[in-house]
Amino acid sequence: MNSDRNGPVNTNDHGGLPIHTAAGERVLTFDFPALRVGIAEYPDGPTGTTVLHLPDGATAAMDVRGGSPGVIGDYGFVHAIALAGGSLLGLEAVSGVAAGLLARGGYRASFSDIPLVSGGIVFDFGRRDNSIYPDKRLGRAALDAAVPGRFPLGARGAGMSVTVGNGLRYDSGEPSGQGAAFRDIGGVKVFACVVLNAVGAVFDRTGTVVRGHLDPHTGRRSSLVEELDRYVDSEPQPGNTTLTVVVTNQTVVGHDLTQLARQVHSSMARAIQPFHTRDDGDALWVVSTREVNPARWSLSALGVAASEVVWDAVLSAHP
Repeated sequence: MNSDRNGPVNTNDHGGLPIHTAAGERVLTFDFPALRVGIAEYPDGPTGTTVLHLPDGATAAMDVRGGSPGVIGDYGFVHAIALAGGSLLGLEAVSGVAAGLLARGGYRASFSDIPLVSGGIVFDFGRRDNSIYPDKRLGRAALDAAVPGRFPLGARGAGMSVTVGNGLRYDSGEPSGQGAAFRDIGGVKVFACVVLNAVGAVFDRTGTVVRGHLDPHTGRRSSLVEELDRYVDSEPQPGNTTLTVVVTNQTVVGHDLTQLARQVHSSMARAIQPFHTRDDGDALWVVSTREVNPARWSLSALGVAASEVVWDAVLSAHP
């Protein structure tokens, strides 16, 4: 790695950078055999990618909001979803996952054999002085590391260098990370994960700010509304995004899946405020592995359950 003490680090030789893929000590364990999760990181960034692999494929809908998103692959069906740092450069990791799946399939390239990989990025250059980003090599490493039932929490994977509650002057943020949660309700499984890099702060279910919007002088957290006069002439700096993936085994397809994505994404404004601002690039995927179809479950009920799981995931997205 070439470094310049008087300016940013410009690293072009990613092939020489060490990669970390170990899950670490802070891990969510969950029972969802159809889903595998892997991370790969460049500690020299620090930056990384988080890959959700669905070996049998799954129906998917993507809901994109906010003014500065960076996403790829709204196919309606996925074999994997890759979340990455590195801003738009990090979309290269998505190609790495696709290349890895192509290799696993014996390099068959007929129309029906092309791996469908969707993905999104967060801008994570603000807390570091280099241009290292998740590339194809890192995407393939995360895919190779993917295992069922384990999700690394905190400043891991795509959440290595992210912050939350940055405020309108970008002066009140705190380190965040990636979070996840899981519930099994009568055989209906709901898994959710987030990579949290938002203008808004995190609120718990009592309406209390628990992360972000922190006054560095007093140590007090507040909502933006409480101090709105201080921000009246301010605009947020760009580079904020919350990436969310919800996976369920309940069968959901077509417009119903799209509507479920809208419901869950809207619900996240309870946990993150403000949300979907001009300077956020929020994206959410809802994925159905189509394994069960209980008659007593309505789409709206699934949306309520998924919304609560996502809120739990947001609350766990801290170092």
